[in-house]
Amino acid sequence: MTQYYDSAISDVLQYVFGKLLGKRPIVPKLSPNKTVEGFIGGIFVSALLGMSLFWVTPFSPWEAGLMSLAITLMGFMGGLCMSAIKRDSGVKDFGGIIAGHGGMLDRIDSLCFAAPIFFHLTRYFYT
Repeated sequence: MTQYYDSAISDVLQYVFGKLLGKRPIVPKLSPNKTVEGFIGGIFVSALLGMSLFWVTPFSPWEAGLMSLAITLMGFMGGLCMSAIKRDSGVKDFGGIIAGHGGMLDRIDSLCFAAPIFFHLTRYFYT
């Protein structure tokens, strides 16, 4: 469950940094609202946050920071991948359950890549 929170926090921070500082779109044809500044700010701050919360994980501070970095990067890739699938299918949102947020799958699209990476990294290095 940790990877969900880290990925969700990264999504929110990328949005905030993008709105405050964003000037250059990172993938304009796929997701025009995602910016380079939002990406860098969101990834950096959420990795630092993950590192600072090492004490609630079995990881050392540096391991927690690297794990958080991997989760946030893969979460970004998962979000882009799901955006590409939606764009290819001609779908705007994956549902209407959550008004204004694009549906349940839009809330967890970053987990498509982040959860398996977290599982395999943890399994490989810690079991």
